[in-house]
Amino acid sequence: MGALAIAFKENGWAVSGSDVGFYPPISTHLKNHGIYFYPGWHPEKMMKYGAPDIVVVGNVAGSTNPEFLCARENRLKYKSYPEVIAEHIVQKNSIVCAGTYGKTSSSSLLTWILTKSDMDPTYMFGGISLNMRFSAKIKDENKNPEWSVLEGDEYKTARWDNSPKFDHYSPTHLLLTSVSWDHADVYPTEESYFQAFAGLANKIPENGIVVACVDGKNVEKILDRAGAKAKIIKYGKKDGDYIFNEVNQSKTGISFVINNGGVKYKISSSVLGEHMAENICGAFAMAKEIGIETKIITEAISNFRGIKRRLEKKYEGKITVYDDLAHSPAKAKATLKTLRSIYPKNKIFAIFEPNTGNRTLQSIPGYAKAFMDADEILIPTLTKLKNNPEEEHFDGEKLAEVIRENSRQTKYIPNDAELVNYVKENSKIGDVAVFLGSHGFRGMIEDLVAHSYVRIADHA
Repeated sequence: MGALAIAFKENGWAVSGSDVGFYPPISTHLKNHGIYFYPGWHPEKMMKYGAPDIVVVGNVAGSTNPEFLCARENRLKYKSYPEVIAEHIVQKNSIVCAGTYGKTSSSSLLTWILTKSDMDPTYMFGGISLNMRFSAKIKDENKNPEWSVLEGDEYKTARWDNSPKFDHYSPTHLLLTSVSWDHADVYPTEESYFQAFAGLANKIPENGIVVACVDGKNVEKILDRAGAKAKIIKYGKKDGDYIFNEVNQSKTGISFVINNGGVKYKISSSVLGEHMAENICGAFAMAKEIGIETKIITEAISNFRGIKRRLEKKYEGKITVYDDLAHSPAKAKATLKTLRSIYPKNKIFAIFEPNTGNRTLQSIPGYAKAFMDADEILIPTLTKLKNNPEEEHFDGEKLAEVIRENSRQTKYIPNDAELVNYVKENSKIGDVAVFLGSHGFRGMIEDLVAHSYVRIADHA
């Protein structure tokens, strides 16, 4: 939502916004772009610039939300976030990057590649790009680009619309990165989750393209179930039209080879993780299939720095501190696997807070062995959720119990200062601390970075 707010501001609109809370880096990004925002729901602040021309309603706003009620009572025009994207961003050729994980990195990279090839796409992706000033770009009446790139979120559109967000984006091209049951609060069964992606694949027209990662068995099932009419291009580590291998990774980045039809392309990037090699391969395949020269693609990839909070290194000294938006067990598992390969003999502390969907009883099976690559898992106080009698969510103590079944060194530390101090007191030179979750961790990262050298020195 923040990216869209900034895009409208840059296009000359007056923009304001509200939420339960605001956290870095998004809060800082909004301030830097002059966006007026505030915590809580205050109709008088919403009307600061007069009656809004459009009220964009997030999917967490309930029917009793004061600002939503104000909009309805005053007969203000309101739309869901995906509806606004459909109106102001989607172009004739609409590339949607979807999947349980990898969609944000893939959509931001594809946007960067198309931009560097002078295709001037409109776009939207989550997070903050380290290459581009903005994370969203809306249509300009004076220009007529033919392409858009969108991160296709499978979460529900709005309180009044349970359809996936990506259903609104009129996709002509689909990059499908992965499918692994997630968001149990919206998709109570694995079957219902798979069906959403099958429906998306089936939307791609005959003259469109589906680029799909076949490393996971579920993607193949989705394609078979969808009966997609479009051209299917597959990629993966061992099979597909585009195969990536010879992956080498270090603390400074990754390098690997993509083989397409017997032609090998050497790829290098400063981003971290074998999973990023997979994402890069998918973006490479889509870019090449729509006609972009491979030289432009590889140069764009080599200059791609990623986005904030995707294995973002916040500090490197006596210990190393990372920040990552891994708010589900599947995403945490992938991040920890990467860190373990880079730091095979170092102790890894994982501080984890899941999103809403991964705090339900249905999500518990997904935690099995998800944290095996961490030496210690620390659960902080979890963000408070709205009371909903139809949904039962567990707290931090219960989450620690769930993870502890497969990872013995799991602790629930509800006091933020105590949690940071625990890492300081129990770390040695070379250890790693990674914060995994969608919230800002209330300053804990900054506190650990600012003071880690004091306590760590005692163990030197």
